[in-house]
Amino acid sequence: MDFTRSYSPVVYSLVFVLALLGNILVLCVLMRYRTSQTGGACSFSLTDTFLLHLAVSDLLLALTLPLFAVQWAHLWVFGVTACKISGALFSLNRYSGILFLACISFDRYLAIVHAVSTGWKRNTCHAQIACALIWIVCFGLSGVDIAFRQVVKMEVGRSGDHQGLLVCQTVFPHSSLQWEVGMPLVNLVLGFGLPLLVMLYCYIRIFRSLCNASRRQKRKSLHLIVSLVSMFVLCWAPYNSFQLVESLKKLGMISGGCQFGRTVDIGILVSESMGLSHCALNPLLYGFVGVKFRRELTRMCKGLLGQRFYTGMNGWGGQSRARRTTGSFSSAESENTSHFSVMA
Repeated sequence: MDFTRSYSPVVYSLVFVLALLGNILVLCVLMRYRTSQTGGACSFSLTDTFLLHLAVSDLLLALTLPLFAVQWAHLWVFGVTACKISGALFSLNRYSGILFLACISFDRYLAIVHAVSTGWKRNTCHAQIACALIWIVCFGLSGVDIAFRQVVKMEVGRSGDHQGLLVCQTVFPHSSLQWEVGMPLVNLVLGFGLPLLVMLYCYIRIFRSLCNASRRQKRKSLHLIVSLVSMFVLCWAPYNSFQLVESLKKLGMISGGCQFGRTVDIGILVSESMGLSHCALNPLLYGFVGVKFRRELTRMCKGLLGQRFYTGMNGWGGQSRARRTTGSFSSAESENTSHFSVMA
């Protein structure tokens, strides 16, 4: 527990700062881009619609992290109501963020592999409906936290020197093994397995469709696809693996002593922080790498900071002025191009 009190506050605070800055910047650029378009709520491209909801999801998740950082540094001092709400927000946006990533990959799959018609692509109200359904499903899953989150006293310290630490955690009713095992399995399927399968299928098909592209385009697209899937797996595979081990242990399918249980607990704690870092990394891969995102960000900085700052950024965003294209600001070219355009 000493490790927990020294590790968690630092990591949670760092992820909070990075995710807050990154996702607010993404939202600002998105809103600035939207004001230059017409068509109301459905004026965004499909990809930008999912990026908007992804940024909101990651931002809401980040806003819960300071509360849990205070908990592990000191104790939970915010009451039961705040415990339930923050726990529900934590789960809601952990699920929704991952599902929005899967939606982005599916959108790219349709636009590149099947070259979906322009009429469909411009009708982003379909994407808004899909996002609404994701929020509804994830809100239902977060109801578990509303029902079972409690502020409980946890004994910490070495033997003979126990202290009570108030923590906000999920406490299922006694003799409710189905809840203790079922919810981690639901998280494994909906929060990792299903999105991973969707992403792998879509990006494999996308890469296969790039075989006719130039060698430079193919190499660049391969790097992007590998980085997408690798980041997702590296961030969330360890956490879900430890959760699976914990569930199997509770079912009696894996045996182990106290030291084994302690190792699993620490593994869950460390791997969860790795997963949470995903909300800080998303703006980098799904926003800052995009040529049009950089162009819009450069224009925004020019307006806010003046021409002198803008001149210094020409090397970063200036190249994008050579190709004026339409569509998603997160794309390198229009959505009908044959190469991978989410972040190029």
